[in-house]
Amino acid sequence: MARKPRFVLPGHPQHVTQRGVDKRATFFHERDYRYYLEWLAKACAEHDCDIHAYVLMTNHVHLLMTPHTQDSISKVMQAVGRRYVRYVNDNYDRTGPLWDGRFKPSLIDSEKYLLTCMRYIELNPVWASMVDDPMDYSWSSHRHNCGGKQDDVVTHHALYRALGNTPVTRARAYRYLFQFHINDEDLTRVRKCARQGNILGGRRFKKEIQKMMVKRSNKGVRPR
Repeated sequence: MARKPRFVLPGHPQHVTQRGVDKRATFFHERDYRYYLEWLAKACAEHDCDIHAYVLMTNHVHLLMTPHTQDSISKVMQAVGRRYVRYVNDNYDRTGPLWDGRFKPSLIDSEKYLLTCMRYIELNPVWASMVDDPMDYSWSSHRHNCGGKQDDVVTHHALYRALGNTPVTRARAYRYLFQFHINDEDLTRVRKCARQGNILGGRRFKKEIQKMMVKRSNKGVRPR
């Protein structure tokens, strides 16, 4: 079966998901989460990629990433994947694949969906009944984005920075967003696009992205 094409454009954020094989656990101990984040930060620095939001769940991960080169995300996920799978297999006496195939990237219409996607990612532990408040979950970007904890993994997106003139006002404005539920239509779209690796945006945005991809292809840039 042919691989589904990936829409990758430098400077455009993507919601990246990766799940464990057969929905099995991929994190088993607190140190596993710490190592994954350490290696993720290192790989992003090496391959020119920013993380705006993330959550590490027991059997999958959500990452909101902006690549700055065509291959940034692929190189980051490959680097982290190789190192983390080797670590898990060596330390937990297991063999074989840990992740369920390739990661799935969903290109994001920043203006319309970036902050919604950030909220969606950081609310995952609440929806999974692991915590009542996303501030109580240790393995996500929520505490950093809300101003409660420094996190070197995270680089703020321009739309987050536009929430206020200072770090305090931005964090306060971001926390305020969590007082409201994500509407059902947006929630369904985010989930569906993340699951299928589709573009998250309206018709106009999708057409613009497809035109840009055609232009890049015509210039000899290998489509992904």
